[in-house]
Amino acid sequence: MKVLIDIGHPAHVHLFRNFAHLLEERGDEVLFTLREKEFELQLLRSEGFRYVSFGKKYKSRLGKLWGLLKFDFKEWRVCRRFRPDVLLSHGSMYAAHAAWLCRRPHISFEDTYNLEQIRLYEPFTAAILTGDYPHPVISRREIHYAGYHELAYLHPLRFTPDQSIFRELGLQDGERYILLRFVSWNATHDAGHKGMSLENKRRAVQAFSRYARVFISSEKALPEDLEPYRLPTTPERIHHVLAFASMVFGESATMVSEGVCLGVPGVYLDNTGRYYTTEQEQKYGMCYNFSESPEDQEKAIAKGQEILSGNTNYAARHAAMMADKIDVTGFLLDFIDNKRWISH
Repeated sequence: MKVLIDIGHPAHVHLFRNFAHLLEERGDEVLFTLREKEFELQLLRSEGFRYVSFGKKYKSRLGKLWGLLKFDFKEWRVCRRFRPDVLLSHGSMYAAHAAWLCRRPHISFEDTYNLEQIRLYEPFTAAILTGDYPHPVISRREIHYAGYHELAYLHPLRFTPDQSIFRELGLQDGERYILLRFVSWNATHDAGHKGMSLENKRRAVQAFSRYARVFISSEKALPEDLEPYRLPTTPERIHHVLAFASMVFGESATMVSEGVCLGVPGVYLDNTGRYYTTEQEQKYGMCYNFSESPEDQEKAIAKGQEILSGNTNYAARHAAMMADKIDVTGFLLDFIDNKRWISH
């Protein structure tokens, strides 16, 4: 079997990497395509995957329109040459369009529910895989599974935390630390978002430093006074960093959810939110969601302090969540091997 996987974000490398390794171990061929945003290239290289890069993403509206045409053409050209049996992505219009033109099935994961993007790929997609948490019905091709994307690579069957990460962080084993994550707000679904103010980022660092060491993972440059807090580890080590953190705080739904899947409480700030972080808050009490308003930014910092100073049993809450969820990589392998989109 030949599988083409299109990547649009660093988290998508993690989403598909275990699945891709399993295919390669049994002799199947896997090829990744990508548009470079942050660490995608580094992550693919660290995993030893074959890939084709289409270059940097565009940030302006005009650039994104040009990119739609340019990347569509490049994806189609790779698909025609590689001749995959199936294409996979996380909501990629490029993979969907190339699959349709090459008469191959396109299978998409979806967890952001950005209708602007969905309209561009849904008509050309054989199946859309979504979690079983409450969310809008987006297609008759939608198929639910009991999990989150992050459990494709952070389920206990797929990931074992490495305690040597403490030494890489310059910490003593078991020393408390907190991870803050700030994003660039350049994605299509980020239009109109500004995130935390610089003043409140500084306030958060000062407030949380009273309880533990603070590290910052940021997509964009940090001001000089926050640069000493920058996370020193390489991108492929981020999940080991998350696994032993006392809290994950910030603007990335993916990273907060990754922490939750590892048993780490999270605080997430975003005006539109995510349906999966809503479930993680309302059903499991592992995540706390806030808007980007100045008032909510202050409340989020206060909630972070409450988490760090409290004694809530997050391990028990995490265990209850994991009892409800599946190994998403195993689900995907079975889905592709048995062509379950045909019988749906």
